Amino acid sequence: MSSTNSKVVSPQESVRTVARLKPLTARAGLIGVGHHTYWTQFPGLLDEMHRKIGVVAERIRAHEVEVHNFGLVDNAQTAWAAVPKIKGADVDVLFIDMATYATSSTFGVICREVNVPIVLVALQPMEAMDYPNGTTFMQLCNDDFCSVPEFTGVAARFGRPVPEVILGHEHNDPQAEADLAGWCAIAKVLHSLRRGRIGLMGHVLESMYDMHTDPCAITAAFGCHVPLLEPHDLLRHYRSADPEAIAAKKQVICDFFETPDPKSDPITEKLTVEDLEIAARTAVALDGLIAEKDLTGLAYYYEADPGSELRTLMTNLIVGNSLLTGGGFPMCGEYDLKNCIAMLIFDRLGIGGSFAEFHPVDFSADTVLVGHDGPHHINIAQGRPVLRSLKKYHGKPGSGASVEFQLKEGPITMMSIGQTSQGRFKFVIAEGMSERRPIPPTGNTNTHGRFGRNVREFLCEWVKQGPTHHFALGVGHHANALTKVAGCLGIESVVVRRQES
Repeated sequence: MSSTNSKVVSPQESVRTVARLKPLTARAGLIGVGHHTYWTQFPGLLDEMHRKIGVVAERIRAHEVEVHNFGLVDNAQTAWAAVPKIKGADVDVLFIDMATYATSSTFGVICREVNVPIVLVALQPMEAMDYPNGTTFMQLCNDDFCSVPEFTGVAARFGRPVPEVILGHEHNDPQAEADLAGWCAIAKVLHSLRRGRIGLMGHVLESMYDMHTDPCAITAAFGCHVPLLEPHDLLRHYRSADPEAIAAKKQVICDFFETPDPKSDPITEKLTVEDLEIAARTAVALDGLIAEKDLTGLAYYYEADPGSELRTLMTNLIVGNSLLTGGGFPMCGEYDLKNCIAMLIFDRLGIGGSFAEFHPVDFSADTVLVGHDGPHHINIAQGRPVLRSLKKYHGKPGSGASVEFQLKEGPITMMSIGQTSQGRFKFVIAEGMSERRPIPPTGNTNTHGRFGRNVREFLCEWVKQGPTHHFALGVGHHANALTKVAGCLGIESVVVRRQES
């Protein structure tokens, strides 16, 4: 992976973003359903069904999702014949176009045999029937919802997840379009989780008990593999980093970040030449390691011997981390594998995914600072992010360049992945608002989070759900999407706060 992957937009543009390292994608299956008896009774109806399926296919493709169209099934026999094709396509989500009424025997075998989330799409062509000129043919063309209760009832009887439903009409229906876009985003989450390789390097920061987790349990719950890496794997790339790649990375860093003079904190100073060099060299090494190991994300922590080259390397990943996280490659310090998964989910939903925890409470403003010393999804920064040199990292060994910014002002969502006493994962979710207020100039990222009224009550409610102390932080209100992801994975979820309307 070359240094050119960390691109920024031109300096003339007001908002700078890191280019995504790899395009997001997913595989969606699409199959339409109908009732075979209708075709001879109503000439032209079958052609209309195929038109409707084509419309849904194009709507899905518009969200940059690969579509495997399995056509139309209209009885139990044709449904049985479609099942091997659906399984063979290895889809992440199956959309069933409820093109007209269909008996539930058409759905039953698919529901039983296909082990991916199923979404029933009921988009009738007309916003309302033309009642004075209505015909049975017109009704059948718009009977998309008719068999939805029959299908969901069968799923419940089979002990299978009851499918989600997208209900609306084909033209100028923003709610239906938003629902379809949401499920395409969830498909991208599931695609990345099922095929991901989340590297794990080093050990837990001594001794954060809530960080510990079993890589096997991660694979069982989320699908991704967890390659175990050695810090010396990264050191090889650090030592062999190409000088031209380092120079290019330094230019990327200087173009993207501001480097102001220090303010009130005596452990901060203006970014030094040495810290910039080390940060760039480390970022190039990370690019090389990711390419060599074919990684989707990385959780790490390692201290190494005082004064060693390895310590210099392992304590200076923050800048490279932030560029990578902004580019869609989640990086998690303190060995927090669970939070790396949370950050990946946020990124694939297109909502960011910074590495965060709670900092001091502002009882006067009724807010709490949320942030961390890195890594961060810098594409959701308010304004241009800052780099400062730190003479020491609080609570950890080492010194070097560190990233500081506030999140964009407006709606935010956070999610922590905790574990129960039975070892099962649990999504703990909250919605709030990021407010543009002063933050301490400490070289760490912070933002003022407001989570409804009474920050004391919110924080106490949050911790009662057993989250880890880290969480992924993103922009917008997305509790509903996150609970749907949890449902797809069979994972418990709880929403501590939803933003008041």
